[in-house]
Amino acid sequence: MAAENDKEKARQPADAGKESQNNATPQTNTAGGTKDAHAEGARFEGFMAEIVGLEKVRTGIYGEIKQAMCKILEGRDKGRVIRRNFAGRIKKGDIVRLPDTSREDKRIVAR
Repeated sequence: MAAENDKEKARQPADAGKESQNNATPQTNTAGGTKDAHAEGARFEGFMAEIVGLEKVRTGIYGEIKQAMCKILEGRDKGRVIRRNFAGRIKKGDIVRLPDTSREDKRIVAR
């Protein structure tokens, strides 16, 4: 009987009797915020922009990159039109989210 109890204890993990750490309170960083990814306002989502024009030229190894003119809808650059490259399906009038507005792509020149 005692040998069976010893085998039973050996099968259990060392922290089996302890509480789960998932229920612990969120840790705070030096800035006083929480590390919880689901906290309200915890991460920056980017700037909203509307596609106002598409270039006919495509780039990339397989021609998968399209260039579009985007009008910034919010932030300090509101109303500014910049040129950006996009992979995937886009069309005029789409609303996209840009990570930054300071970077603008060069115009694609067809040879």
